[in-house]
Amino acid sequence: MRWTASEGKVAAVSSPAATGRPRDPEVDRRIARAALDVFGDAGWAGFAMETVARRAGVGKASLYLRWNSKQALLTDALTLGLPRVSDVDTGTLHGDLVELATQMLDVYAGPVSRAALRLSLDAGQIPGVAEQFEAMREAQIRAARAIVRRGIARGELPESASVTLLLDTLLGGAMMHALSTPPDRRAELADDTAPHARRLVDFLMHSVTAGAGA
Repeated sequence: MRWTASEGKVAAVSSPAATGRPRDPEVDRRIARAALDVFGDAGWAGFAMETVARRAGVGKASLYLRWNSKQALLTDALTLGLPRVSDVDTGTLHGDLVELATQMLDVYAGPVSRAALRLSLDAGQIPGVAEQFEAMREAQIRAARAIVRRGIARGELPESASVTLLLDTLLGGAMMHALSTPPDRRAELADDTAPHARRLVDFLMHSVTAGAGA
């Protein structure tokens, strides 16, 4: 669920007062970021329009002019701000897996990591978001499995290789590294996730290919 940042746009709730000032994309982005921060800190039970407005430094009326419910606000914030895992074909399995691991590190080492973790716990309780989260999760799984199957088809992995075990090891390793990085080093990791992704893939590919040749 790079996992790449979605280019979706914050949707406006239509209002009869359409003759007012044009929407400010920067305000929309600030509100979306504040919404993800509040959701990450407090979960769905503590998510409130008033709290988001206060965190974003805007009036509550500004939120209700854009979204008619907290469900709509959170849905758009997730669409705008939560990175996604996608299938990137670099031409080699190694390159594809590095991209995949980098995307996972970006999700869980970056500024929306708490929101991503909360989503996995709370999505089922949120009307409208549960369906979105399930669709996103399934798309991410399909993208990850397509990468490994493509590597097997190109002969870069033996046909006996377990797609599930390889992805569990790679993505689980990336996620745990991000979450276990000390807070004072998290920003450094988030600024440059690719080096660790390459080290992780190098280790994994060596283990898989060495085992296949044994």
